[in-house]
Amino acid sequence: MQINRSIRRRSYANIGDYVALTKPRVMSLVVFTALVGLMVAPGGIDPFIGFAALVCIAAGAGAAGALNMWYDADIDAMMARTAIRPIPSGRVSRPEALVFGLMLGTCAVLALGTLLNMAAAALLAFTIFFYVVVYTMWLKRRTPQNIVIGGAAGALPPVIGWVAVTGHIGLEPLILFLIIFLWTPPHFWALSLNLAGEYARAGVPMLPVVAGKAETKRQILLYSALLVSTSLLPCALGFAGAVYGAAAVTLGAIMIFLAWQVRRSHDKERRPARRLFVFSMLYLVLLFGGAADECCALRSVPLTGRIRIDSRLAPSDSSVIEFRGAPAGDGPSARLAYMDFAGRRVSGLGRLDRQTSSGARAYVARSPGYRTRSRR
Repeated sequence: MQINRSIRRRSYANIGDYVALTKPRVMSLVVFTALVGLMVAPGGIDPFIGFAALVCIAAGAGAAGALNMWYDADIDAMMARTAIRPIPSGRVSRPEALVFGLMLGTCAVLALGTLLNMAAAALLAFTIFFYVVVYTMWLKRRTPQNIVIGGAAGALPPVIGWVAVTGHIGLEPLILFLIIFLWTPPHFWALSLNLAGEYARAGVPMLPVVAGKAETKRQILLYSALLVSTSLLPCALGFAGAVYGAAAVTLGAIMIFLAWQVRRSHDKERRPARRLFVFSMLYLVLLFGGAADECCALRSVPLTGRIRIDSRLAPSDSSVIEFRGAPAGDGPSARLAYMDFAGRRVSGLGRLDRQTSSGARAYVARSPGYRTRSRR
């Protein structure tokens, strides 16, 4: 009889149960932020290869989710929000989830390394390891800072997307990483404020359980302020323009206002924390969407300009490089041209019409949506 029940339970699992193991809602956010990393990276990528990269990153995120559910099945069974997941409900066994997660993760890493580059594959493998081992197995049940430190895993997808295109890490994806890293605590602490009792029964030391709701609300406001300040870095460093800047300021003001409402709310009020939790998801999508939209707009503008390369940056004599072309094709956007002449991919500035020796000041000619910057 026991054997029949076991067989019946295993045969009850269907494709939908295995999809649920991958945490599709979390995966969709991972894929979106990775897509933004792909889009803002210089050089561009073949659409088919880019799609393959996103599939690999999605599979890696799904593998991490499945392994998280495998390890946390005991906790999930104690919480009403997670008790209906495939393992606690008995639709998928823990060994099945473990095998599924390991196989999916291995295939994702190998495919990304084969189709793109080993740097991106190694970063994806590290992300899965960090989420499963460092966060799920170690931090989650031991410290109220689990979300803060473990949030690094969720912040890596745009970096993976960038590295899939370029093969190396740049400053831009690190800023995107920092934005998501600082976004994670207020997002999840807003959720945990209304689920503190369930986390306490499950033995998970979330911040509201250990430090109390008042301290959690203070930390939410603090991290929200840090998040909004960090979101303005792309504009301050010249990586983004007016569209992204307007989105960052507007969304940031709403984020801080909602965090302030949470800070002032009574402990029994659930609505302020719920509003912040829901809006924080919209915040990240719109902010990253603004960055991607602006990047696409810049790359669609035909450019004509001139760059004078400082002798300290050029391999030989100082020179003036004139370029012409559509950045979506074989020329750069003005933003990327600025990043390129500043000591990096000087040869990737587009079609060279003429090269002469002159001067020692480096600059980029004005173009729509870009402020001229110069260095001496």
